[in-house]
Amino acid sequence: MQLDFTAREVTVKLVYYGPALSGKTTNLQAIHELVAPASRGRLMTLETKDDRTLFFDLLPLMVQSGGGISIRLKLFTVPGQVIHNATRRLVLQGADGVAFIADSQTGETRANQAAFLNLRENLVENGLDAASMPLVIQFNKRDLPDVRSDDEIDRLATKGKEPVFKAVALRGQGVLETLLGLVDVTWRKLEQEHQFAERFGVQSDALLRDVRSKLGLPGSEEIR
Repeated sequence: MQLDFTAREVTVKLVYYGPALSGKTTNLQAIHELVAPASRGRLMTLETKDDRTLFFDLLPLMVQSGGGISIRLKLFTVPGQVIHNATRRLVLQGADGVAFIADSQTGETRANQAAFLNLRENLVENGLDAASMPLVIQFNKRDLPDVRSDDEIDRLATKGKEPVFKAVALRGQGVLETLLGLVDVTWRKLEQEHQFAERFGVQSDALLRDVRSKLGLPGSEEIR
């Protein structure tokens, strides 16, 4: 997090992480299409022949809170392929919250597990506390055949503390709920650490309502 007292601006870095082709870039593209135009910046994408995103996607979202503070959300994705692990670690530096994008197909279970373990390893390598990092999980590609059932995902959700969401990112389904869930858990962690309510008069619930309003987003719906 970056805090500019003069400009009264808080910059929050959110990273979308997951295995190759799980839908990280598609999430950002869908968000860019769905949020209010006045609140979004330019979506930058770098692609190569061997990986859809070589370095990162950046989607800055600006909202003006009722307390007079500008909240700048910077959304990044990491490359999915293992050969780009150094870049994954670099993009993850300074992250305030993480959305783990899992592939719902049963054949991708091992890839999901490996990517999640890699996320924890890279958080530690960056000096970040993996246990306390704000995290949400999205099971994407719910429209494909041979995917984990809703009941199975619901059971998985009850075993962890992280909010879990279901999505079809190509259709824009579930991507805004995932973003709102990530903003929610991230801001509440930052509030505990920096006491924004006391210093700036910004209440978490009011801020989150403002984010939904300014970005044109609906309410968040956790599945657990």
